Amino acid sequence: MTDVTIRRALLSVSDKAGLADLGRALAARGVELVSTGGTAKSLRDAGLAVKDISELTGFPEMMDGRVKTLHPKVHGGLLAVRDNPEHAAAMESHAIGAIDLVVVNLYPFEATVMKGADRDEIIENIDIGGPSMVRSAAKNHRYVTIVTDPADYAGLLAQLEAKDGATSYDFRRLMAARAYAATAAYDAMISQWFAFADQQQLFPETLAVMGTRSHELRYGENPHQRAVLYLPKGPHGRGIAQARQLQGKELSYNNLADADAALELAAEFRGQDPAVVIVKHANPCGVAQGASLLEAWQGALACDDVSAFGGIVAVNTVLDGPTAEAICEIFTEVVVAPDADEAAIAAFARKKNLRLLLTGDLPDPRRGGLMVKQITGGLLVQSRDNGAIAPADLKVVTHRAPSEQELKDCLFAWTVARHVKSNAIVYAKDGITAGIGAGQMNRRDSSRIAAMKAAEAAEKFGWAQPRTVGSAVASDAFFPFADGLLAAAEAGASVVIQPGGSIRDDEVIKAADEAGLAMVFTGMRHFRH
Repeated sequence: MTDVTIRRALLSVSDKAGLADLGRALAARGVELVSTGGTAKSLRDAGLAVKDISELTGFPEMMDGRVKTLHPKVHGGLLAVRDNPEHAAAMESHAIGAIDLVVVNLYPFEATVMKGADRDEIIENIDIGGPSMVRSAAKNHRYVTIVTDPADYAGLLAQLEAKDGATSYDFRRLMAARAYAATAAYDAMISQWFAFADQQQLFPETLAVMGTRSHELRYGENPHQRAVLYLPKGPHGRGIAQARQLQGKELSYNNLADADAALELAAEFRGQDPAVVIVKHANPCGVAQGASLLEAWQGALACDDVSAFGGIVAVNTVLDGPTAEAICEIFTEVVVAPDADEAAIAAFARKKNLRLLLTGDLPDPRRGGLMVKQITGGLLVQSRDNGAIAPADLKVVTHRAPSEQELKDCLFAWTVARHVKSNAIVYAKDGITAGIGAGQMNRRDSSRIAAMKAAEAAEKFGWAQPRTVGSAVASDAFFPFADGLLAAAEAGASVVIQPGGSIRDDEVIKAADEAGLAMVFTGMRHFRH
């Protein structure tokens, strides 16, 4: 494919960044500038000669500009196959001039939605002529150069400099690919707004999933896998993907996945007493609240200091110097916090590989949204698990009712359990996890593993007894048999919180009564696969 010299350019942009400089550079090369509305005014204000689109088409801009570029003299100039004799004859017969360069970016639909505009204004910011020109130019990239992003102006000008006023086929093909991605994302944003905001549909017939590449990661789950971080287009909240990294080496796929898991659990304690979450392989291995962040760190670490090695730490409040100094005593991959004071930043600065991520806020744990998981041949899509329970939702099913403190421990353990991979068992006492059993194929083994970790901690730290004694135990789903509950009783738990709903509930309740346990049902489970 040959180079194509740029002789006429059509410019119509909502984002005026870099427009004047681009126009000057094109004009300096003798390129004829054709433009519309506000773009034409901006170019004229920069002292450039511009032909209005109405001069090109012979029709005035009408209907508030809705049809200004929807004309054969525009699209004929974009779509003509120039070495096709019939196309060339049609251009000559109808006085259609070729358009070699199109610079278009679209009406600010996303920004209009984000600012909370009313429905009429949102609809008016659905671009019609812009995407049509972009698609026409991109389809005919053999002859036409399309640029949709001001970030590509420099590349365009570099092409013109290197090619003596022309562009290469490879450049035009690259710009065409980016152009179709831009219109696809634009249409996806519009379809999502219609489905989720305007129509209030949870699962539309067609789900448009889109994102913009942020950067390539060090590697995927394993070093032989490649991975990239994409950022969502359209309205969205802030989270790990938007966090500011203050220091440390580049994040990997696993770092981001684990940091997200830690942040999600830390967010459960938003606005509460200081809380620390330690995560390893997407599972919490220690969670605690305390009068201070340092106290919470010490409690979380003591739950399972072996698993905490090389883990991810998230906190629910501003990270302070003493806590940062304590965290630095063990190898930690990533620390996530809403913010950090100067002493904390200075402490971490001595650990050059440790990543410090500041989120600025904590996400709302009760927010809505969809979760997407790819399977062979399809996508599994579900609403976020944002269900929550309050003390009034609990149903006491045993002879003995829990005490006020036991109830408080139940709710803490339940909060942690919903973030643990199934089958999940969490022992907790006084706002500190005593033992966590995660990801086992049966609930009894999860109970035993959690109790074993608690026993190891007691032996290591010289406690008189494991913290499971007198603790609350939470199960993310019902006990299908009494064996898991009996394992918790053997570990010394005094109260159980679980969803209930098993055909053997009566058997499990009877076992709890016989063991002297109090037990409450939530009526809600939290499987996490």
